Amino acid sequence: MLTLASLAAKATSPYATQSLLYLPDIPRERKTYPQQQSIAPCSYMPHLQSKAALFPMTAFAINSVSHRFLLLGLSSSTTTGVLLLTEGGIKEYSVKDGYYSHRPKEKSRVDSNNENSVPKDFENIDNSNFGARSHRQSVGTTSSKQQERLQGKPNAQQQVWHDSFPRLGRSSNEILPIGQQSLEMGNNASYPGGQGIAGGLQQYTRASLAQPAQSQHRHQHPHKKQATTATLEVTYDQPPKCEISGKEAISALSRAKSKECRQQIAEVYCRHKEGQLMPDAVTRYCPIEGKANVNIQWDEDSVESFPLKPVRIAFVLVIHGRASRQFQRLFKAIYHTSHFYYIHVDQRSNYLHRQVQVLASQYPNVRVTPWRMATIWGGASLLTMYLRSMADLLAMRDWSWDFFINLSAADYPIRSNNQLVAFLSKYRNLNFIKSHGRDNARFIRKQGLDRLFYECDTHMWRLGDRKIPEGISVDGGSDWFLLNRMFVEYVINSKDNLVTNMKRFYAYTLLPAESFFHTVLENSGHCGSMVDNNLRITNWNRKLGCKCQYKHIVDWCGCSPNDFKPSDFHRFQQTVRPTFFARKFEASVNQEIVNQLDAYLFGPFPQGTLGLNSYWENVYDEPDGVASLSDTLLTYYHSFTRMGLVRAAASLQGNPNDHSCRYFPMGHPVSVHLYFHLDQFQGYLVKHHATNLATSKLEIMETWVAPKKNFELTTPPGSTFSRLQFAEVSFIYLLLGGFPVR
Repeated sequence: MLTLASLAAKATSPYATQSLLYLPDIPRERKTYPQQQSIAPCSYMPHLQSKAALFPMTAFAINSVSHRFLLLGLSSSTTTGVLLLTEGGIKEYSVKDGYYSHRPKEKSRVDSNNENSVPKDFENIDNSNFGARSHRQSVGTTSSKQQERLQGKPNAQQQVWHDSFPRLGRSSNEILPIGQQSLEMGNNASYPGGQGIAGGLQQYTRASLAQPAQSQHRHQHPHKKQATTATLEVTYDQPPKCEISGKEAISALSRAKSKECRQQIAEVYCRHKEGQLMPDAVTRYCPIEGKANVNIQWDEDSVESFPLKPVRIAFVLVIHGRASRQFQRLFKAIYHTSHFYYIHVDQRSNYLHRQVQVLASQYPNVRVTPWRMATIWGGASLLTMYLRSMADLLAMRDWSWDFFINLSAADYPIRSNNQLVAFLSKYRNLNFIKSHGRDNARFIRKQGLDRLFYECDTHMWRLGDRKIPEGISVDGGSDWFLLNRMFVEYVINSKDNLVTNMKRFYAYTLLPAESFFHTVLENSGHCGSMVDNNLRITNWNRKLGCKCQYKHIVDWCGCSPNDFKPSDFHRFQQTVRPTFFARKFEASVNQEIVNQLDAYLFGPFPQGTLGLNSYWENVYDEPDGVASLSDTLLTYYHSFTRMGLVRAAASLQGNPNDHSCRYFPMGHPVSVHLYFHLDQFQGYLVKHHATNLATSKLEIMETWVAPKKNFELTTPPGSTFSRLQFAEVSFIYLLLGGFPVR
């Protein structure tokens, strides 16, 4: 049986190394790069072990309407594992022709201890698109301003349809008549023993949203609005039990995409209006007055003996996207045979789920959730996912764990496993969770806890106001935490008044994972175990303007932390509180900081480690199906493969009898990867099938396409500064309707 190590040794394509670098049972390898050299076209290169090698080749520009590419290399691997390189190659990138940097501008950083996701200056943010808070309005008696908005959008979109291209998309905030869309919402199952933290909503069978529109007179001035008399009417097969009133509820109904979601919104709104949804009062079981916070001792330089009975940790890894290489690197950094790893992959991330399943099959202490949910930022589904994961872990009798730690692929350890285990073993009866650090009244307003939210159609809809239950103290902060098993068992198994009503309350709450566990812990009998520290460093910089970046999925404002860079490394070493993890890291932005952390934690990399300074990220995989690609991207990828094969054939210098480098393209692309080297974007790697005309065998080829930079720098005599002499900028394709935008 082939082991991973033997596969790595046998890997002859530079593509092959990317998926084999970061698995825990592989000896650490480091990579050097061969000296630049001239490569004979279509020559065999069995010594090449990584895509990171860059070779000087004749520049070959491919001009398109909006891009210019440079063919760098085309490789082929047959079933015998022989690597074939030619001088052909291809690449597509996002938008620019001329000088382009994929990395964002360097930004100054301002640390913050308030580890939650709503902007600090939220009270100054314009939320007018979600409707005024106090204004109430009945369906069917809309204001003239709303009538103009309801009628103006169809007219405006109809004009764009005729003037530009008939495939413009609609945003999630636009009003969609029922007949124009049919998006269905899949149900997210809850943890065992329940019907979801929302308790299960009654499903109606039909809803319709009438939206009459008045056509504009052909001679009307184009910049002048016309008065209207249209009304917004919502009809149901089974009418709701109340009148739907309030601008926020009406707005949610008009923007919801599916009829099921609209029915659920109406049901939730009426239950809340009738007082059946929210608890009025909740019992507090904590005997301590005020907020408890255990002070712990921390001396990083002290050497503590390893505990006789070390704790065992259940890591819950919550991941999404396509960055499998980054996830594997995190997994290797935190892996230990004494711990357990339970991985949830987002329902929409099928490529990553396939990669994780392969990884999990190799380790007895790694499992993938048999269920998957489509969680969204700030959504109630995220809390449901955590509760269900906890219930699963408690039900696994063969996994005896002491602590629950949640991580994402953007996290990374900044202390060793031994340090973490020694620390948690010393404080095994405590719970580590970060609070907001503000007065409670302001936190409640900022976090929207006094508003009613509901999740459907992968969106959090704001439906109106609500009251905080009496009798408890609401708390919140970061949704990354370390909880001991005793508290997890209490949260999952307890049927007392506090836990039952808090699950009910937070089922209709924005960002529930940032407050549910804090509130339950502070008001329960476990309140004395609370430590106001989640043992993490988060790279918050709210002065960069993180305002309302999630409006497309939540009716509120929110932001995410920034990425760490090499200049931040000193922050991991100069901490005055216990810290063991940091976030966030993105290898597509900067991988060098992760290399520094690895060297700091595990020692220097061996010389010659493969792929150390390179990074691949998948953007298409054959099992995804070509239907997952837009027509534009599919056309690009096919063009790249064909031009690469033409370039390979051109290397034969016109000899019509030599077919060794002549191929015929077959089928659709096999995979497409973004390729970075030394934190610089290097192009696309397009793997595809082709028939070798010399052997008539089907081979897998890989074409490398890099962006061509057009710029000239001139340095005046005697000057130490350079200035830009020439730059060429082309069109940018916004994948809306196929038209170019300057």
